[in-house]
Amino acid sequence: MQKNYYIAVEGAIGVGKTTLVRLSQRAFDAEILLEVFEENPFLARFYQDRKRYGFQTQIFFLLSRYQQQHEAIPAALARGNLLSDYTFDKNQIFARLNIEGDELTMYERVHTIISDKIPKPDLVVYLRADIDVLMERIALRDRSYERAMERDYIAALNRAYDEFFAHYAQAPVLTIETDHLNIVRCADDLNCVIDRIRAKLEMGTYQKPLL
Repeated sequence: MQKNYYIAVEGAIGVGKTTLVRLSQRAFDAEILLEVFEENPFLARFYQDRKRYGFQTQIFFLLSRYQQQHEAIPAALARGNLLSDYTFDKNQIFARLNIEGDELTMYERVHTIISDKIPKPDLVVYLRADIDVLMERIALRDRSYERAMERDYIAALNRAYDEFFAHYAQAPVLTIETDHLNIVRCADDLNCVIDRIRAKLEMGTYQKPLL
């Protein structure tokens, strides 16, 4: 019986997660599951005052992502492959960056209780980019609530992602450096990424391009 794959794309804000998921959907004949973040009523205020609104923002994300994933992922995998532009585990990255003390302790207790009910990906594709590239991509998409983002915050988030996936053991991880990739305008770049994912899943053979 053919296995249906669950592939999750991860990385810091602005790295291109949703873009990769949308552009590679056809190649993997997959349904897509996209993160819903606009509905968070605390998000705009969080970027203006992270300390004050960190706990509310992260708890809302935790519970809304749980609600989205715990039924949607098994249902999608019963029909075929699934591509998502986030993992449930990413909640911990943001929580540890933005919450501390008793609030973080409470948050992690809730996360532990509900995370076991979320299916783990067969592969996490971790997209990386340098801070200058991230800031440029964030500016280009020009989301209103992201205009107040500080460079230092994105840099700290980038480091937190590196640290998290350096020790991640919930699923295999494929790390892809994206600084010099343009998967929107360059078909070869997109195909190269798709081939690497297939190879990691043993869906095909990946040959490293000649330099």
